[in-house]
Amino acid sequence: MSQLFRVGLVGVGLMGHGIAANILKGGHTLCFLDHPGNQPVDDLRAAGATAKASGREVAEAADVVILCVTGSPQVEAVLFEPGGVLEGLRPGCVVVDCSTALPSSTERVAARVETAGGRFMDAAMTRTPKEAEEGRLNLIVGAPEALFLEVQPLLECFAENIAHAGQVGAGHTLKLLHNFVSLGFTAVLAEAAAASRRAGIDDAAFLDVLGKGGGGGVILERLRPYIADGNASGFRFSVANGLKDIGYYRTMTEDLGAQRGVADAVLALYQSISDAGHADRPVPELVGLLGPSKG
Repeated sequence: MSQLFRVGLVGVGLMGHGIAANILKGGHTLCFLDHPGNQPVDDLRAAGATAKASGREVAEAADVVILCVTGSPQVEAVLFEPGGVLEGLRPGCVVVDCSTALPSSTERVAARVETAGGRFMDAAMTRTPKEAEEGRLNLIVGAPEALFLEVQPLLECFAENIAHAGQVGAGHTLKLLHNFVSLGFTAVLAEAAAASRRAGIDDAAFLDVLGKGGGGGVILERLRPYIADGNASGFRFSVANGLKDIGYYRTMTEDLGAQRGVADAVLALYQSISDAGHADRPVPELVGLLGPSKG
């Protein structure tokens, strides 16, 4: 039988709730940080999870602490603020950062965790809350090989595909590359769909031609329910989160000295939609926000 862990979770949001539920199904012990931003947790409590009042208390009760928060500022806050995770970190405890974060921040965070006697790995997520609940997330992991192999059985409780990308920071780097491509495709397809509607093309014809040609793929299928029926529920990712991720990618390319002309254009599109007051809208709604609505 695989080793059972005492797990602490910070961030029981749309993604974190599914992670928590599947950790419990795997037989592991779970505590979580009580926070107003959590999803309803009655089912988790009923399955044996316990709430803690601070990050310090979460760490004191855990062999592995999983962070599932928005980005680098939140990661640094839950770890390093008074009463944070670092204060309760026990020797050898593993911190697993599942957020989308700047690699430069990740390197600093890892160094501070290791100085405090802990161990660190980034395990950036892709896919959606639906797959999180199903235990079918994709994870991109940055960690030493031995640490990855040690924690892999726990990760398999809530992930279907796990890629070991390299050393610490590689997971967050590849996640930003992935999200730039994903959100870039979304922007391209949304602009094309909006232009198609302005030209009077039937949505079904648009979807058929792109789906059977060069526009086919995961992103078109995520946008399809909204384009066809106005249903954005299958792609629950906000414009604000998209803007944050593209901004992180833009910063990373600056740090690397890499080309970023396309990234600038994608960033400008998400920024314009956010500035127009639509930051909280799901990204499929870009289609309607960029042009005439269906019907």
